[in-house]
Formats: sequence, C-alpha cells, structure tokens
Amino acid sequence: CATEGGRIMMEGEYNSMSELHKLAPSFVPEPYAWGISKIASPVTHFFLCEFVHMENELPDPASFCARLAEVHSKSVSPTGKFGFMVPNCHGKILQSNEWDENWASFFTNLLLSFLHIEPGINGPWQEYEQAFKTIATTVIPQLLGPLQAHGRVLKPSLVHGDLWEENAAVNLATGDPVVFDASAFYAHNEYELGTWRRKTIKFGRPFFNQYLRNIPPSEPVEQWDDRIRLYSLKFNLAHMIGWPGAPFVREEYVLPVAWFLCITASNFQRIYDDLQYLIGRYPGKPLT
Repeated sequence: CATEGGRIMMEGEYNSMSELHKLAPSFVPEPYAWGISKIASPVTHFFLCEFVHMENELPDPASFCARLAEVHSKSVSPTGKFGFMVPNCHGKILQSNEWDENWASFFTNLLLSFLHIEPGINGPWQEYEQAFKTIATTVIPQLLGPLQAHGRVLKPSLVHGDLWEENAAVNLATGDPVVFDASAFYAHNEYELGTWRRKTIKFGRPFFNQYLRNIPPSEPVEQWDDRIRLYSLKFNLAHMIGWPGAPFVREEYVLPVAWFLCITASNFQRIYDDLQYLIGRYPGKPLT
C-alpha cells in the first residue's frame, strides 16, 4: 500500500507484474488487482497479488538465470520501442519510461531523470553532477550508440527493472525461483544486470556467468563490461535517493563515473589505471 504518489506506484507495479507473469507464471506471482482503499485515511492505494510461501534465500543461479533469460528472449514490445505502457516507479522514484525507438536516447533520459532528483536530496556537488552530464553527452553515444549502428537491431526486452536479492526468493512449495516488486519496462536486456555490479548486491559472478550461458553479450561484445558498468550508474543513483545522508555513498559510486571520464581529481586517484585504460579505448577525451 502507498499514500503519497501511491496511484502511480501501485498501478505501475500491477502492470509490471502482469506483463512479467504472462511470460513466466511460475516465476512471477499472479497480480490480482490495484485500487484505492475504501476505509483508509488518508487516501491509500493498494496492489494485491498471489500469496507465495517463500524462503528468503538466494535462488540457484542456473535456474534463476534460465528463467530470467527466457523472459528477456520471449518478450515482445507492443510498440517495437523501448519503454512501458504506463508510468511506474523504481522504489518510490518515478522513472522516465516514455516510448523511444533509440536505446541510447531512452537510457540517457532515464539516467538524467534520476540525476535531476538526487542532488536535491544529498546536496549539490558540481564535479559529480558535471561528470554525469559528460556521461550523457560523451560516453553513452560511444557505448550504447553502436548497439543500433552498422545494421544492428537491438530487441527491446521486458526487464524486471529492480532485480536484486531483496526482490527474489525461492518458492517453498516448488523449489523454483520467484521474483516480485518489479518496475518493468522494455529495455536492452543487459540493463537488467547493471544492479548486480554494485558491491553490496549478492548476485555476483555465478549469476553473470549463468546468464551469459543463456544470452551472450550484444555486439560489440568487447564493450559488454563497459555497458554493465554504465547501467550500474542508474541503480547507484536510485540507491543514493533511497538512502540519503550516507556520507560514503557518493564517494563509493562516483568512482564508476570517473572510470568513464578522462578527468582526474583527488577522489579519483585510486582508479588511475582504469582511467588510462579508457584514454586508450576512447580517444579524444584527454585526462585533465
């Protein structure tokens, strides 16, 4: 249930879970309804779904990733574009999900929509904000543009959108993996893995390996790790919005930003080797 902003959250989750359940009914609890409570005050919106008796433990990586890859592979965007049919939220955060045929453009808008919110919660930081803007104008075209260049076709895949260990479990009745609390939209399938790169997330290397056994990296393959690092930035921003005031958070998550940018400052010295690597890989962005 939710009060302030509850309609978008509950309607968005209902539609997210409905689209996922159509593709994988044993993987996703069946959504029943969303609406407004008649007895609650203030006005309270609700989302109701199937009850599943779950064990709060990590699912088997092979089974979990096979189910997830099946959703990504079988899903078909109703418009042929990236986006979703209704507004929805990542946690409490309204995310930009308007239909767009260009994935680089879609992800840029999504990332910047979170950046627009975060400094108002944790305070301004000019270097940090400029770094993200440079990501949008310089790095994204180089990393995501090639996915739809040179005749390549990038399939919009339905993603869960917030897939970490707190939104996944094991069905005690069947032993199968189950996922919930979705903020779905049609995206590049690799976007789903961005949150797994975060240091605190338990979906580690075994999950990456199993997923790639089902769906190999998109072309250009050599940019796969770079893309996952890029996608993780959106999930890091969401974490900073959801858990404001933690002084270490930006210092930890600003490093991947610097990894992409050929800039240096005292906060970025620890990843100097990564910066040198990027200078060679992405020429034209001098270290200053």
